[in-house]
Amino acid sequence: MKTQPIHQACIVMALLFLSPPSISADVLKPPAAAKPGPKPFSFADVVRKEKPAVVNISTTQKGAKGEGVLPEDHPPLGDFFGNTLPKEFRGQSLGSGFIIKKDGLILTNNHVIEKADKIIVRLSDEREFEAKVVGHDNKTDLALIKISDHQDLPVVQMGDSDQLEVGEWVIAIGNPFGLEQTVTVGIVSAKGRAFGNGPFDDYIQTDASINPGNSGGPLFNINGEVIGINTAMNPSGQGIGFAIPINQVKKVLNQLETNGKISRGWLGVMIQELNEDLARSFHLKDKNGALISEVFENSPAARAGLERGDVIVEFDGKKISQMRMLPLIVAAVPIGKEVRLKTIRNGKEQTLTVKIGLMEEKDAK
Repeated sequence: MKTQPIHQACIVMALLFLSPPSISADVLKPPAAAKPGPKPFSFADVVRKEKPAVVNISTTQKGAKGEGVLPEDHPPLGDFFGNTLPKEFRGQSLGSGFIIKKDGLILTNNHVIEKADKIIVRLSDEREFEAKVVGHDNKTDLALIKISDHQDLPVVQMGDSDQLEVGEWVIAIGNPFGLEQTVTVGIVSAKGRAFGNGPFDDYIQTDASINPGNSGGPLFNINGEVIGINTAMNPSGQGIGFAIPINQVKKVLNQLETNGKISRGWLGVMIQELNEDLARSFHLKDKNGALISEVFENSPAARAGLERGDVIVEFDGKKISQMRMLPLIVAAVPIGKEVRLKTIRNGKEQTLTVKIGLMEEKDAK
């Protein structure tokens, strides 16, 4: 039997190795489409829902009579008027606000509309309406204004600022520098901030950008609930803005709408903060409470038997851990209500009953 030449066998083997492998039908199918992943975190849904209830507020006001010298860095007005303002110069201010009732009731800052001759509200759909002041309060810097003859307007939902925690995301919507419907985000940097402007200071601090024109606009949580009213910024710092807690607003909102002003409870004392030295000298275990430095004559406090040097540690069932808490609590008590308070006098605790009076303008000062 003849055998194949070796070189022919090698060629056959080589061809076998070089032949392409068989391709199945499955390999020719196009790759399956990738399954969509989870949607990235975004504030867009909240902003889209809440922006329609945020408004732009512009006001005009007549300046005081008499000429005033214009600053050198004000060339546009300087070129038009020379170096002085006309005797009756009409200025303009811009701010923000938000609709809280479908009939056109709007919440904003008092300083946005204060002394205004005319208030114009621009809605998110660019319609403009003249507004009237319903009520205002300069101590808390709150104001209610209203555009008339409107129904079913978009409104915000108010949240619970007491439940707000430092570090939570917040969203500010407003009109900084007249740039309408601007959105900024940040976190709650601190709570309970006080500037020393008065007994009702109690602000949320945030690093969400708040600039001139944001005043009166809402500060939202990530659920789209208003938890504050943007009201101030620190001009010397970056990322430091402040908002009035919405729970503070809720306590006085009905009075503003019904009476146009706020009636506050009055105790009739001057108080001061406790430090470690004062706490030791008054035989106290800690620095909690408000130290009475003066009791006004014929005041509710005087009639209840409070004295200079007493330390109020509880008022109407609420513990006074810090001095600044007391004015806020007393102011919220209905006029004429009798409340119990606990004080420490000469190291001994005592309980007194006081009938709350009405705070007059002179008392607030």
